[in-house]
Amino acid sequence: MAGALTIQLPNIPSAIALGGYGEANLKFLSQQTGASLVLRGQELLIAGTDKQVDLAARLVRSLENLWSKGNNISTADILTARQAIESDRQGELQDLQRDILAKSRRNQEIRAKTFRQRQYIEAIRKRDLTFGIGPAGTGKTYLAVVVAVQELLSNQFERLILTRPAVEAGEKLGFLPGDLQQKVNPYLRPLYDAINEFIDPEKVPNLMERGVIEVAPLAYMRGRTLNNAFVIVDEAQNTTPAQMKMVLTRLGFGSRMVITGDITQTDLPLHQQSGLTVALQILKHVEGIAFCEFTQKDVVRHPLVQRIVAAYEDHEK
Repeated sequence: MAGALTIQLPNIPSAIALGGYGEANLKFLSQQTGASLVLRGQELLIAGTDKQVDLAARLVRSLENLWSKGNNISTADILTARQAIESDRQGELQDLQRDILAKSRRNQEIRAKTFRQRQYIEAIRKRDLTFGIGPAGTGKTYLAVVVAVQELLSNQFERLILTRPAVEAGEKLGFLPGDLQQKVNPYLRPLYDAINEFIDPEKVPNLMERGVIEVAPLAYMRGRTLNNAFVIVDEAQNTTPAQMKMVLTRLGFGSRMVITGDITQTDLPLHQQSGLTVALQILKHVEGIAFCEFTQKDVVRHPLVQRIVAAYEDHEK
């Protein structure tokens, strides 16, 4: 049977938030439900079979916490809402939408967009060592930096240390100008970008000079014990087993460490085993360590990125 429903939205900002840029959200909701969704001012018209209209209406209402405040809605939000409806987790979805992790300098609300992201954030907050493993775009590094910066600013840690192995994705460091720090800075750029969302970029150099924030290649960690520090090891799939063991054993008193990586995107030589893969095998039964594995469903970038990740996963199977 054909059905139709009109949902009255409270104001124009809520209609803009629900519709998305170029009405991308309405198109995606239509793809997910089979219903037709049309915005006319503050009225949302939903048409289709009774089943399609019911699902579309339930999805729209489950996202009300977001669009009613004029907050941007992503495809990940819509997919998580659908997942919540299908698995009867609406209460958990409301908690997910209300739990604001932080606000950026531009006053944007930062929160988990998928259930796995929320589990990951909870693990980082509770465990001294957390592994975040999964494809690009799942927020592994970004969310770790968000938690780290918030806890640094609230004086729970004295230092924030961000590090990654200086392994080139098909490029050679030797051809880049400058000393080692200058050579690896392009590789550390994503970490700087995440920090700058919460701390004025003009203040970051001073914090780095004082050692409050340290962004360095993994080689700089050797021989140190990192006390009272929040340590994030990014791109850990490019560590060797010896490097991984070295950095894990740097963990000092009052410190916390997050290891992130994508074991499907290793830039190591073909004969070289990834330290991340080895660590997962060795440490999987060690008490006190959290392992959070993301999938393509947790990709919160452009929807095309999600389809690219899925296509590569299918090809590799």
